[in-house]
This record gives sequence, C-alpha cells and structure tokens, in this order.
Amino acid sequence: MGNSLLELHDINVPKFLELLDNCKGNVYLVSDEGDKLNLKSKLCQLVGLTKLIEGGKIASCYISCDNPDDESMLFRFNLYGSKGTES
Repeated sequence: MGNSLLELHDINVPKFLELLDNCKGNVYLVSDEGDKLNLKSKLCQLVGLTKLIEGGKIASCYISCDNPDDESMLFRFNLYGSKGTES
C-alpha cells in the first residue's frame, strides 16, 4: 500500500483530526496540482483543511500515508465513517 493515494469523500473533520493524532507515520494531503502537506503538522492541518473546504464544499484531494496501518485506518474511516475506526 504505502504510496497509493486515497481520495477523501465527505468526512467528519473533527474525527479526522483525531485520527491524524493517532497515526504512527506521516500523512500527506495531496492536491490535484501535486502539492503535499504533512498533516502531522498542526500548521499544515490548518492550511490543508482550508484548501480542502473551499467555499464550504469539500474539494477534491487525496491522502497519502507512510505507514500502511495508518492508510488502512483512514481508508476505513473514509469508507465507513466513525464506525469504521471503532474496535
């Protein structure tokens, strides 16, 4: 998995930020233009989420993870919402 891109859909932003804090490796927000922001940084989270929520609507963007476990967790969250991350 490692370097594949996960397209984000309509997400619960507070829960997404909570999951980012639990990620073991770096998580990147990748724009259509190829820009990468490391979402482990609080400043990049602010900039990235501003980019993600353009005009109150979720813009098209992708997530890339260094750690396969993080990618699996975020994939389940993206697919199933908060229920996908509960043990």
